[in-house]
Amino acid sequence: MKTKRFWPVWLAVLLVLMLLGSALFVTRTSAAGQKYRWDIISVDFSTGTLSAGGHASAIANDGSSITLTGEGTFNAASNFGNLDVTGGGTWQTFDSSSNPTASGTYQVTSFVSFTVAPGTPPLPHDNIGNLKDNRAGLLFVTIQFSNGSTGVLTVSCHLVGTPNSVFEGIRVSMGFVDYWNGNPPPAPPANANRTTFHLLDGE
Repeated sequence: MKTKRFWPVWLAVLLVLMLLGSALFVTRTSAAGQKYRWDIISVDFSTGTLSAGGHASAIANDGSSITLTGEGTFNAASNFGNLDVTGGGTWQTFDSSSNPTASGTYQVTSFVSFTVAPGTPPLPHDNIGNLKDNRAGLLFVTIQFSNGSTGVLTVSCHLVGTPNSVFEGIRVSMGFVDYWNGNPPPAPPANANRTTFHLLDGE
């Protein structure tokens, strides 16, 4: 009888301990997450310096294209659809003959995924963050365009030593159009289709 009487008490204590343990696990897991910044960059090849404010393009199936500028931040430990993101930029579309067709702005709306890739920075100077915090990798985020369309932005960074299976630049969808193809970064001093990630210290 005593066992039956006190079992609900011990059960309640056990459930509380399990809930506390779960909460601590979630807190530790979240704390272990690393915050990053992504950028479409500009490069000064005369000084070997990377800076924010570049542009990158991607191409649709019919040869039309889109060009983006942009930057933002995200937590690499986030789950799919997490809204703890910032960023955005401008967009401009072109027909297959490179004639402008539309333009506007876009905002990042949620996190999809991020994976760090191996690689070391090729440039000696970094105007965005610490050179030691520069990373290669592959990012997916959802975005909202100013024309009402939604899409998914892919940002991919290839550094020295990164496998050649990793492309450098962006890919993006806008509504039912997927700008799935792209050109590699042009030879210096031409400046386009370059990206980078930075691990943000102290976040």
